[in-house]
Amino acid sequence: MGAVLGMVLGLGLALSFWSVSDDPSGSPRPSAGLPRALGDAAASVGLRPGALLALCGAAGLLVVLLVADVSRSASIGLVFGSAACWLPYGWARARSRRVVESRREAWPDVVDDLTSAVRAGLALPEALAQLADRGSEELRPAFARFGQEYRASGRFGPSLDLLKSELADPVGDRVVESLRIAREVGGSDLGRLLRTLSQFLREDARTRGELQSRQAWTVNGARLAVGAPWAILGLLATRPQAVAAYDSAPGALVLVVGAGVSIAAYRLMLRIGRLPVEARVLT
Repeated sequence: MGAVLGMVLGLGLALSFWSVSDDPSGSPRPSAGLPRALGDAAASVGLRPGALLALCGAAGLLVVLLVADVSRSASIGLVFGSAACWLPYGWARARSRRVVESRREAWPDVVDDLTSAVRAGLALPEALAQLADRGSEELRPAFARFGQEYRASGRFGPSLDLLKSELADPVGDRVVESLRIAREVGGSDLGRLLRTLSQFLREDARTRGELQSRQAWTVNGARLAVGAPWAILGLLATRPQAVAAYDSAPGALVLVVGAGVSIAAYRLMLRIGRLPVEARVLT
């Protein structure tokens, strides 16, 4: 009965925070003082950072109550509950990475569309605005807002600033600043510049894809190495002798030290195998 009550409580908390997480304007509100990674992860799933934190807490509380009720061990429940707190954040981070990779793959086609529009004789503002209909699905909202801003104000520079802020992407920064310079100084080689940029982006995406496919076995190995001992602990939690041992002070110390070593080793393996992330330098 305790496990059922815990599940109902956790589900109710999660649904409550989820229901208040969506911004009426359609995008999550930034929260001051929170890490940028948390804000990016929350935005990728349409949540405010505070709501994502609350969801993490609800998941942890649900698992603590469930495991403690099944195993009759508070220490084991706390260990598994602490790990469960990370699950919503990890899911949001994974979704955020997928969005970034999807945008990275979409940029060459967007630059090609822009090049074709410029070669067809369209003005730069018109070429950018039409990407709201012809561009990549992931990038269309940003170009749509650019078109709305330019039609409302008629000022190209501030509209480009808005576009760069909406994209929040290193590749987008380079494209936007190239267009700004071409507009201000009247460069005649814009088409050649865009074709060169498109070729470079394709080569970069292909190289990164090969590296990521080779890196996948390292990441999966790290996850397996970290998860295996705790899967065994879950099996041992069904035996009263093991539960009594882990409920003692030495047993709790073993759990804490084991959790710390697992987290440190996992983070170290991921850091060693992590690919460099391109920074925004034109903000």
